[in-house]
Amino acid sequence: MRIDSSNEELVAMFEWACDRALRWAHPAGSRGPLDVDERQPSGTGEGVYLPSYWAGYAHRSGFYLRDFVHQLPGAHLLGLDEANLAMLRCFAASATEEHGHRPVWAFNFDGSYLAIDYRGPGAFVREAPAVYELVEAGAVAYRWTGDRAYVDDPVLWDYYRRAVELPPTAMGAGIFDGTATYNEQDGEPLAVAGDGVAARYAAFLAMAELSRARGLDGDDYERRALDLRRHYASEWKGVRGFTRDGTPVTGWGMESSWFPALKRLTADDDLLDHIDAQTGGPGRPHNVEAWTYLPDTFFRHGRPEAAWRWMREIYASREGEHVAGGRNGDYPEVSFTLVSQVVEGLLGVRPHGGAIATEPSLPAGVDWLAVSGIPVGGGSVAVRHEGDTTTLTNLSEHLTYTWTACGLTRRVPPGATLTARRTGTA
Repeated sequence: MRIDSSNEELVAMFEWACDRALRWAHPAGSRGPLDVDERQPSGTGEGVYLPSYWAGYAHRSGFYLRDFVHQLPGAHLLGLDEANLAMLRCFAASATEEHGHRPVWAFNFDGSYLAIDYRGPGAFVREAPAVYELVEAGAVAYRWTGDRAYVDDPVLWDYYRRAVELPPTAMGAGIFDGTATYNEQDGEPLAVAGDGVAARYAAFLAMAELSRARGLDGDDYERRALDLRRHYASEWKGVRGFTRDGTPVTGWGMESSWFPALKRLTADDDLLDHIDAQTGGPGRPHNVEAWTYLPDTFFRHGRPEAAWRWMREIYASREGEHVAGGRNGDYPEVSFTLVSQVVEGLLGVRPHGGAIATEPSLPAGVDWLAVSGIPVGGGSVAVRHEGDTTTLTNLSEHLTYTWTACGLTRRVPPGATLTARRTGTA
């Protein structure tokens, strides 16, 4: 992909992020160490790697479920579709009956379990939101690529249908027992948390979409999503979780606080104001990984100024020290998510195989933005936005796209350039 913009910082950010993210990728057949971590920095041997990329700590030789699902859109944009599918299948295939149909948390690049996070079938890291995010990741990958494997692969489909039936409740107190939340810092005895419920809501909607792509009725999954949304609106007012005895937990809880907005379970402006105030003040997360969710959260609710502020802060912090050692910029999620936030956030590209919608959202200080070579389906497009005008060029040789912008839908044949304006089209 190539970028051009009135904002030089944005150009530098995107180019840095693309270059840095691709450095984390492994072509199929690469050889390298296994089970490298802080306890055994030389690892335990060597293996032949799957097509894959780093998703987790740079000092551990593997990819993690939570990181992977958040990095997947950026990986697609960078041409790493083979890796996305291989990694998704690893997680899905690990959700065996022996594992309670829950996916293993981390893998070596050869597809074996990463030892530091796996002690045995009854003792491996489990966090409830990840179970559902993997279903949503399959739908996201299908939208971007149109690859039928995300719909038809029996391993993936078996995982999807089982995962959405699992309850978002904690199985125990610690991460090796199975917690209800991504927030590993507070140690609260939550039985159910806002991030788990929000992730399940998004998974229901994803399952409706995947079902329809298979020619099945997705209406029941959509109804279950709407029922969950209604339940959340009536029972979770100001609450971010419940303990085992049903006691509501309020106050700031990082992921359990912002995931309901991130997953669009709620569009409550007061909650978004609360997230903005806390993350910029007393509730500021210490880990850059947590920061990477904030641009997505604000973009999805029409707050580009807050989203761009966090993108700039994440980029500016790349040379800073990471809480686990090393530099923030060496945490892979930083670069992968900045790539997707430029395309999905600022340019507002919404793919669905051969269909594209654009809803650009440029903040003050970015007068215009253009990205060329955005891969969608079996082809690619260029999108440029300035003021009230968006232009789309079909760079494909054989694929015709259906483009929705400014309330109108039109066909864009190979090589064609069309323009849409908020006040009409030209």
